[in-house]
Amino acid sequence: MKELLTNLRLVILSVLLCCVAYPALLLAFAQMVVPWKADGSLLTNEQGQIVGSAQLAQAFTRPEYFWPRPSAVNYNASATGGSNLSPTNPRLTERARELIAQYGGSTAAPVPADLMAASGSGMDPHITRAAARYQVPRVAAARGLPLHDVEAVIASASEVDALRVFGGEPLVNVLRLNLALDALAANNP
Repeated sequence: MKELLTNLRLVILSVLLCCVAYPALLLAFAQMVVPWKADGSLLTNEQGQIVGSAQLAQAFTRPEYFWPRPSAVNYNASATGGSNLSPTNPRLTERARELIAQYGGSTAAPVPADLMAASGSGMDPHITRAAARYQVPRVAAARGLPLHDVEAVIASASEVDALRVFGGEPLVNVLRLNLALDALAANNP
């Protein structure tokens, strides 16, 4: 009986340390070091309403918005993951054909790779500047804006990742880019 009580105390102590104290300590540290990220990296619109997180992709389908990478999990953050389909899988080929048709791709104007392939998590909120520039004619036409105005928004929304010291193109957060376009439209009726 004494051993049972000793083991029970050890289990309770382990639960308190691992499930209460350690997560609370990590949260407190994150709140001190990177409070914006610890709170979910939430972005707001012009009215101050939360519209999403800078760390999670959202489905944008209207022509006046930039579209993100495809998602194998339909942008469901509670079920992130890739499709794990083989490159020779017919479903992957069909999805690629649908995306090429949706973007109006051709051999003269091939669709950038990141607009064709889902990320490993299915929730990557970024696209390359090339992928954003590819969508400029559609977005500009749908919003009735000059091409150079939309390209300027892309340039201002580009992010240089500190880990990109080995090269690579700066990325654009799709939600931030679309919020910047909405702000441009609100300021220039």
